[in-house]
Amino acid sequence: MNLHQLRFVREAVRHNFSLTDAAKALFTSQPGVSKAIIELEEELGFEIFKRHGKRIKGLTPPGELVVQACERVLAELENIKRVGEEFAARESGQLTVAVTHTQARYVLPQAVAAFRKKYPKVKLILLQGTPEQLADWVRKDQADLAVATEALADEPDLVTLPCYDWGHVAIAPADGEWLQDFQGSGARKMALADFKGLPVITYETHFAGRKKIDAAFKKAGVELEVVLEAIDADVIKTYVGLGLGVGIIAEVAFDAMKDQHLVAVPVDHLFGRNTTRIALRQGVFMRTLMVEFIGTFAPMLTPKLIERVMGGGQAYDI
Repeated sequence: MNLHQLRFVREAVRHNFSLTDAAKALFTSQPGVSKAIIELEEELGFEIFKRHGKRIKGLTPPGELVVQACERVLAELENIKRVGEEFAARESGQLTVAVTHTQARYVLPQAVAAFRKKYPKVKLILLQGTPEQLADWVRKDQADLAVATEALADEPDLVTLPCYDWGHVAIAPADGEWLQDFQGSGARKMALADFKGLPVITYETHFAGRKKIDAAFKKAGVELEVVLEAIDADVIKTYVGLGLGVGIIAEVAFDAMKDQHLVAVPVDHLFGRNTTRIALRQGVFMRTLMVEFIGTFAPMLTPKLIERVMGGGQAYDI
């Protein structure tokens, strides 16, 4: 039994049992991967994979246990590498942070600037994607940590640390009439029924609390007329400014000084608050750079608190 065989088994599972795709990911040949897996099965005395002819169709019951063990062994091997990196270059190296667009554009800039000032020799990489992609990158060690709102808390193999909560605002052109009734002191709060018949521009379904928005309208029995979806609040604001509809965006994405052509009305009472979280792979070796970045972004997440949560101690919430 060797590490190459364990990697081949893991990659076969990660690539939906395609040995061709697994071989490409590992820069080797498909026959070599197939031979190594068969040799491992012969050594173990049972089949790891279910087969139909020459094609792999899934995992056998003992194969599922083998894959879990492979993940643990290879994760610990990665931790050993991280220990070496940590002590070889404590204030240099590379840190990869997976983020959604909203976090990268509106939330992280100050933290990134402060971190870069403290660690000018560190190469910082921001990978942008969907929350599901972020979780997968952390799980596969393609990113050191992830920052997002949706999905991360639902990943059982990730440790998530809540950082801050936020709500939504409805936006419209400042010279229009769509939100006039809800502005100024004494104005009534906007209700879900007030959106009836309005063209709405908001986030794509996987981003920035969109699922909560849809759920609120569905529960109230009010039809939501979405005329345009985007992953970028700047795009939403652009089209709202052109008079194409009322926007619903994250409150952190609205700047009263920069967005003077628009007006904003709080609607978090309609859709609830959302929690942005940092996600880490369970059992990952916490490099100093990771702890420092987290502390810069979310000062309430102290090294002791992170150590306690990562060690399986009491959970943390805000």
